Order: sequence, then C-alpha cells, then structure tokens
Amino acid sequence: MKKLLFALTVLLALLQLRLWMGENNLSEYFLLQTQIQAQQDSNAKLIARNQILKAEIIDLKSGTEAIEERARNELGLVKEGETFYRVVAAELRDRNSLGQ
Repeated sequence: MKKLLFALTVLLALLQLRLWMGENNLSEYFLLQTQIQAQQDSNAKLIARNQILKAEIIDLKSGTEAIEERARNELGLVKEGETFYRVVAAELRDRNSLGQ
C-alpha cells in the first residue's frame, strides 16, 4: 500500500511540475489568453473601420453629394456663383497682426 501511495505522490508531483514549469504551462496559457483578447479587440476596431469605408465607397458610387462634399472639404473647391468665406480664429489673427 505504501508503494502505491508513493507512486501516486510521485505522479502527482510530476503532473504539478509539468503544469507549472513544463511546455504549455499555466503562465503561457494566461499569456496567450491576453494576446487573444488584444487581437480580438484589434480585429473589432478594424471591422468597424472597414464598415465605415464600405459605406463611404457606396455613398461615393451612388451619388454626387458625397463627391461634392469631399471636393469642398479636401480640395477647397467652390461652386460657380457661391461666395467663399474663411473664418480665422482670433488667436491666429492676433498673432499675424503682431508679426509673429
């Protein structure tokens, strides 16, 4: 009976050693779980960004309003007959008037 108890104790010790120190141990498992969660968060952000880009592409393909808005915002284009007003912040205006 003592030999069986000794053998079971040695087996338990070896299993514990493998659990804490061996290949694919518990600390590696928790590290991988953290990395998986970070990758899933990153993937979710990229999926959301892709959905926004797909919606923008559909909008650009379907109508001229989106193209016109982009031309105004990114290129500064103005329609014929429109008056363009540029609003300068007070801080920039004061700095320019002082010659700085």
